Amino acid sequence: MTEMTDGNLRGASLSRPVTTIVFCLRLVVGSVIVYEGLSKLLTPNWTTAPYLLSSQGVLSPFFHWLATMPGLLRAVDLLNIWGLLMIGLMLLLGCFTRLSSACGIIMLAVYYVVQPSLVQPDPRIGFGGHYLGINTTLVELLGLALILALPSGASWGLDRLLRRPTGKMADVQSQAMSQPRSVRPQGGAVGLLSRRETLGDLATVPFLGILGYTTRQKKDQEKVHAVTGATIKLPNLSLKDLKGKLPQGNLGKLKVSRVILGGNLIAGGAHARDLIYVSSLFKAYNTERKVYETLALAEAAGVNAFLLGNGQMPMLKRYRELTSGKMQTICQVFPNDFMQFMVDPVLTEDRIQGLVTDINRAIDYGMNAIYVNGSAAERFVKLGRIDLLAKALDQIKSQGILGGLGGHSIEVPIQCEKAGLDPDFYVKTMHRDNYWSAHPRENRVEFSVDSRKLPDHNQFHDNIFDLFPEKTVEFMGTVKKPWIAFKVLAGGAIPPKDGFKYAFQNGADFICVGMLDFQIIEDVNAALEALGSIENRTRPWYA
Repeated sequence: MTEMTDGNLRGASLSRPVTTIVFCLRLVVGSVIVYEGLSKLLTPNWTTAPYLLSSQGVLSPFFHWLATMPGLLRAVDLLNIWGLLMIGLMLLLGCFTRLSSACGIIMLAVYYVVQPSLVQPDPRIGFGGHYLGINTTLVELLGLALILALPSGASWGLDRLLRRPTGKMADVQSQAMSQPRSVRPQGGAVGLLSRRETLGDLATVPFLGILGYTTRQKKDQEKVHAVTGATIKLPNLSLKDLKGKLPQGNLGKLKVSRVILGGNLIAGGAHARDLIYVSSLFKAYNTERKVYETLALAEAAGVNAFLLGNGQMPMLKRYRELTSGKMQTICQVFPNDFMQFMVDPVLTEDRIQGLVTDINRAIDYGMNAIYVNGSAAERFVKLGRIDLLAKALDQIKSQGILGGLGGHSIEVPIQCEKAGLDPDFYVKTMHRDNYWSAHPRENRVEFSVDSRKLPDHNQFHDNIFDLFPEKTVEFMGTVKKPWIAFKVLAGGAIPPKDGFKYAFQNGADFICVGMLDFQIIEDVNAALEALGSIENRTRPWYA
């Protein structure tokens, strides 16, 4: 770097290779910061709340508190959006470079403190690298520190144009330029810029237009995601291939899509018969981050409800917090010691109290609708304790939450209707039985679903979930309540187009389907096709 002092004249310049490197560094960091600001501005309802809530650093209690204060949070949101935009724009233009670098360092330092790289970052937040104390935030911060350390106008940009001298200063510098070339200060030192240097200073102006245009294109094609904020980055899984908008129905006060996302595959419940590795494969595939991507993609495709078990409630709560997702929840509840209860269906006081506890837990987690799990409800009906189902419904509905009853056996809705129970909805299995792995009709025994799996292929072996579908069609045709049909694909034995049409044609108001992320678009399209081809549906729509 060359420096000259002559009275009031003081300037500096860098060698051309260093000038080029500094210019490129400023351009790269500025572009990243501008993009992050634009992405937040273009993302509807973007907020820093999830980013703050996921903080794991030393100051995390303060950031968690900040996320719960609406007024302060709104101020932080605005500072993030417009601070990033202004800092990034000034860096790109090379205007007030040292001031913008200093402000950028402060902002990036705050980001680093919220999510320090010394702590394992939350898997739901998108980071561009996590090493021992180092992440991309720190790298950008150090880049700005280098730019801050250099003299203003030392590289191409508007700063150098703004420093062009006038009056006496111009005369002094003209005299300097009249000296032999070997003793002249370099161009940046005296401020008399050549045409080429002037064009270099203005080079980033058209670049801003290109950046804005490409950001807009990215938003239109795959949605823009705010990387330094809380929004997870979704892969573009062919949302453009959707063939329409998924219809909705009324489930009480809720507007629910006709297709509901089931939680079995996410939890590893595969119903894979003798393929014992499939459940482990599903669990390995569905990492926590992948689950959030699946939920967000389902919402984008029009699936606005998720049917889940009690073990998935904390995960769903975190998803809502970190993504501002609006996925509605239909939660199944269980007695205490449920797996043992399936083998030894004795209604102990502890098990009954466990059902009450699970209902309260679902209410505390903010579930939109709650129902007694199908296998559990079957055990209550088989033991003649329908009164306990009535009490469970009363407890749910007394809190202003929709309450329902599940079942594989048609005897559950039959006996509950006969006893005068008033659930808001039923969750009942529905699928045809003419597929290869279904065991013979003469060997089907009521209440055997979810019982002990038998090695004989001619007996129940986790292969059929609506033992007598014609009975389901006949009785549910008389029930004047919304009906969510589940296991409509018989645990993967029936193609979606066939299973969806069969369920909707025969009276289901909604279908619950377990889906991996790459199946969502195909299944939504299959549902749209099924709904559009229904003829002579005899059961009225009750939702």
